[in-house]
Amino acid sequence: MTDLKPARILAIETSCDETACAVIENGRELLASTVASQMEIHARFGGVFPEVASRQHVLAITPVIQQTLAAAHLSLGDVDAIAVTRGPGLAGSLVVGVNAAKGLALGLGLPLVGVNHLEGHLYSAWVYNAGDTPPDEPQFPLMALLVSGGHTELNLMIGHLEYQRLGATQDDAAGEAFDKVARLIDLGYPGGPAIQRAAERGDPHRFNFPRAKLDSPWDFSFSGLKTAVMREVRGLEKKSNTLPVPDLAASFQAAVVDALYEKTMDAAREYRAKEILVVGGVSANQALRQAFLNQTEFRVHIPPIALCTDNAAMIAAAGYYRFAHGQTSSLDMDVQATWPLS
Repeated sequence: MTDLKPARILAIETSCDETACAVIENGRELLASTVASQMEIHARFGGVFPEVASRQHVLAITPVIQQTLAAAHLSLGDVDAIAVTRGPGLAGSLVVGVNAAKGLALGLGLPLVGVNHLEGHLYSAWVYNAGDTPPDEPQFPLMALLVSGGHTELNLMIGHLEYQRLGATQDDAAGEAFDKVARLIDLGYPGGPAIQRAAERGDPHRFNFPRAKLDSPWDFSFSGLKTAVMREVRGLEKKSNTLPVPDLAASFQAAVVDALYEKTMDAAREYRAKEILVVGGVSANQALRQAFLNQTEFRVHIPPIALCTDNAAMIAAAGYYRFAHGQTSSLDMDVQATWPLS
């Protein structure tokens, strides 16, 4: 694997509406992972209600940590460091996790490691379940497509903790576009899974929605696509009381997948990447996964579905590599949203 020192990391993730904890050994082997979701609570609001999210984190954080340790058959005395998401995310949610991690680190006399949430998504590609045969590690240089509800970007990963940001969305993130379009066609929240289910029954060629062309070859834009869907919906509503929801969903999804796939493949060729990572919540989308897995030009690493959405296993993995490289944080660490973290 690596000549880095062995370590067992306990990590906490509370950047949005999942309260999560995990324990990982040596940056890859997942001993236990717990995620307490608030999805049903926020569904009534059509999106995450920040104040409600932070209150739920307060209620869930201690039981989630205890459940994770029990599942791993470990005690707090068996871990070597505490990792925690310090940003980006909802400020009130982040504070709950950061304060819990500080308390554990101070009480146990352990190093504290602040992890950027986006960096965690990248390292989700290294994780495998304890007892499974370890898959091959991703090989550098890697072209990493990070695609989630709040972020869509391309990063060239030169080595561990070494990144070159090539491009990002100039407006809506892909996941954000899924949520907005789902509301337009009355599919509810969260939009990604709802559109995927509807698209399975639809014709992706019925509506020719735009693929944005930008001056920068590695940037993304989904605002125009969202507007095109809205105009199509408004036009259809004038003609009929019934919308062709499956066809709208399939055509929209195809436009998003095309943009993500083509730019990532072009960037991988341009920068001579050895392999590709596809990570983040939107990487759970089956059409996107198949687009990358069906090609044979590059080996592609996409985490299991459980590691695509927010979880603490990815934070523990990233935390291990920072800890192993001596990049720990002070106990007065605050939440921070910059990327990548210095």
